[in-house]
Amino acid sequence: MTEGTTPVVWSKERRDPARRAPSVDRIVATALAIADAEGLEAVSMRRVAGELSSGTASMYRYVANRDELLDLMIDAAQGDIELPPLTGDGCADLAALARRQREALLRHQWLGAELSGRPALGPNALRRFDTAMAAALQLTDDINLAARIVDTVSSYVSGAVNGEVAEYRLQRRTGLTEDQWRASVGPYLRSALATGAYPALSRRLHEADDPTAAESFEFGLACVLEGVSRVARSPR
Repeated sequence: MTEGTTPVVWSKERRDPARRAPSVDRIVATALAIADAEGLEAVSMRRVAGELSSGTASMYRYVANRDELLDLMIDAAQGDIELPPLTGDGCADLAALARRQREALLRHQWLGAELSGRPALGPNALRRFDTAMAAALQLTDDINLAARIVDTVSSYVSGAVNGEVAEYRLQRRTGLTEDQWRASVGPYLRSALATGAYPALSRRLHEADDPTAAESFEFGLACVLEGVSRVARSPR
């Protein structure tokens, strides 16, 4: 370790909890439950200690601070992503991983924002990334291209799910379902479209199907995988 740096949480030796003290796994599970129900901003060392009927000071013996707790939470949440066995079909395997990633991001709606910066490095995250790389390497032997394929698919999933999560948050904040919101803006849209200034949009709203979030996700995923598959097959 370089002088002046602190060890990451994954390199620390876990201490066995004292009698009646909550284990690290219980601390993390409790923090996850709070975040899933109320959002990440509701998670604090004091709040978790209260839920566990434990003193805040005693928690710091096992988890150094909230940032360390967050690292543990992120990896525990990624542990919810079931890693399917590789089949030899790179696109199918990447699709299976993408669907499981979407499920985890919807289950833990705070998680996507936390994964948008520096990569998580916990054991569950490393296993997921390793599996994704192995799937991409079924499409190409070029390690650089495989890495870009993984990044592209992951970015698509994050962006697509971000829209779904935003809708859920809007519903909680406004108290309006999507149908209720559409009804509220209906008069304005009808008035705007009646001017004839937006003919393509008018066709979209009056003639196009209205897919579910899952259907939209599958369409986008198929487009992304078709694109990266073509790139992988093209001579370089």
